[in-house]
Amino acid sequence: MLSLTGPAVSSRRLPRLTLTIALATLVLVASVASLTSGAAGLGVGDLAGALLGEGLSPRDRIVLFDIRLPRLALGLAVGASLAVSGVILQGLFRNPLADPGIVGVSSGAGLGAVLAIVLGGLLPSTLTVTIGPALVPVAAGLGGWVTTLILYRVATSGRRTDVAMMLLAGIALSALAGAATGVLTYLADDRQLRDLTFWSMGSLAGATWAKFGAALPLMALALSLAPRLARGMNALALGEAQAAHMGVDVEWLKRLAVLSAAAATGAAVAVSGGIGFVGIVVPHLLRQAQGPDHRRLIPHAALLGAALLVLADLVSRTIVAPAELPIGILTALFGAPVFLWMLLRSNQFRRRQNA
Repeated sequence: MLSLTGPAVSSRRLPRLTLTIALATLVLVASVASLTSGAAGLGVGDLAGALLGEGLSPRDRIVLFDIRLPRLALGLAVGASLAVSGVILQGLFRNPLADPGIVGVSSGAGLGAVLAIVLGGLLPSTLTVTIGPALVPVAAGLGGWVTTLILYRVATSGRRTDVAMMLLAGIALSALAGAATGVLTYLADDRQLRDLTFWSMGSLAGATWAKFGAALPLMALALSLAPRLARGMNALALGEAQAAHMGVDVEWLKRLAVLSAAAATGAAVAVSGGIGFVGIVVPHLLRQAQGPDHRRLIPHAALLGAALLVLADLVSRTIVAPAELPIGILTALFGAPVFLWMLLRSNQFRRRQNA
């Protein structure tokens, strides 16, 4: 397994309070920028007035409370969920290359969304009218959960969950979901292809309070359970046998970790589409800034993931205005070079150690 620690972990750790304040400030700044930037012309003064109870014009109220606020809330929740899922899975597999897509949950959720987009017209009209715009998110969420159940069933034998088997099964399920998605993409018409392309690259453009409310329970549940895993994750870094000797219920830990990551990832993918690299890059950055202690890593990952996704969404809707660039493109453009830089830096550090 690759080391979960970075080359700067032992030499330069930021104080916990300093890092927490810095990340909270970043979230606040990103949120204010998201609410006050755009074509509508709402400024910081308008936002402050709204918070103080001063009246806004009907148009400004719609822009602020029905468009920008739900988009901000969804961005914060999705960013935090993806980042914390990355921390959990990297700790579970003891591998810094693990991310929410490695166990197949993202692929399963994507397949559910593709099924809804391509085959949704075959459903009874009463069902499509009842579900309406929630059809794709609901299908994506169900796809993620079905994938998780299959994964858990394959990797569990005699009440014992094999992490290595889980990893291999996740890769196989991702490949299978990708093949099924390819078949459905081949069968899609031009309109469906446009929807599939935009959804697969990730976006918060369709954010509404209803969509946020539908995804929030799962994401909130996963984020609230994640801190309970911190002590066990720290012990698990020493190996399963050592963690068991330290009093950790390893099987309970593995099951709760997988279910938490699956719930957070499935809900996030369901409402935002495919957004990559958040679950890989955020844990790496934080480990180099503060060390591998999950008691600090999990809450800080939630803050940094939320801030980065909100900032990415802000850039995506302003850089090519009045059009909108999918967030997945921006996270890949930012995340891939940063990830390569961290790998090169880690490799250079190991070479110096072995010299």
